[in-house]
Amino acid sequence: MNKVKFLREEKNMTQNELAEKSGLSLRTVQRIEAGSSLKGFTLKTIAESLETTAENLIIKKENSPVERAKIINLSALTGLIIPFGSFIFPLILTYKTKDLQNREIGKQIITIQIFLSLILSFLMILSPFIQNAFSIQFPLFLIPLLLILCLKLVIVVLNGISLNQKQILAIKLKNNFL
Repeated sequence: MNKVKFLREEKNMTQNELAEKSGLSLRTVQRIEAGSSLKGFTLKTIAESLETTAENLIIKKENSPVERAKIINLSALTGLIIPFGSFIFPLILTYKTKDLQNREIGKQIITIQIFLSLILSFLMILSPFIQNAFSIQFPLFLIPLLLILCLKLVIVVLNGISLNQKQILAIKLKNNFL
């Protein structure tokens, strides 16, 4: 709900009464309550009429500039369930993002996830050959699989914490190949 409308209703005033008290037109009060931004004289006048400060009427944007990057980072967790989901879903979200900062962070997230997936694929291909060469009975492919999946989870968690606190990624590759 709009702050002006909330404060007006809290004081049991109609839009017309607020317009008369502030010296503004009824149409101006209606536009303000519909979402027009308050500035200068109008902001000061409305604040005085509602017996509050101008700062109290200004709506502060609560979303951080990297809010979309946090969602992209979390979407990398789908790779724990869906093969290659750790970069397919972040890729879709990144390229639907219009904000350049979030897009760059998304590219860095995708880059590290692709890199880890390539390492995992290489180790999975290599593991049966090592298993045969050393006559190991234990299914060797489980070790790199579990290690890489745990590593992906740790990276997503650490990057999520860093995005919340510092608005940057804690773990990223130096070269971005996207």
